[in-house]
Amino acid sequence: MAKSEPKTKVTAVTPKDFIAALEDGTRKQDAEFLLKWMTKITGLKPKMWGPSIIGFGRYAYSYDSGHSGEMCMTGFSPRKANMVLYILPGYTDISEKLARLGKHKIGKSCLYIIKLADVDMKVLEEIVLFGVAHMRKNHQTWDA
Repeated sequence: MAKSEPKTKVTAVTPKDFIAALEDGTRKQDAEFLLKWMTKITGLKPKMWGPSIIGFGRYAYSYDSGHSGEMCMTGFSPRKANMVLYILPGYTDISEKLARLGKHKIGKSCLYIIKLADVDMKVLEEIVLFGVAHMRKNHQTWDA
């Protein structure tokens, strides 16, 4: 059976160019802020993963099914309905942090925020840094 190519991989588009093309408004302003903020707090260089994810760092994964690949350690995507933050280790042991975060919804490994003004940025920093540390401890990771 042929190995499938991952759909989400690093592209040549720059995160700044991607954000510049967004419609003006809160989502674009929040994306501009998150780009600088996540670069600063993670110490990682941002790259586009697929057409709409701005990712930081990368890690290798492998499933019991034999499927394996690489993905960003953390990142975000300014979607129409929500700002999506990718906290890839999921939400293990962070219910206390989520309780302090402010208005949000969660998915398996995603944090959905309508606007950054709805959340406590110090708590969001704790969550992002927890996720990056978890990835570094539990996976093969790279800073680029």
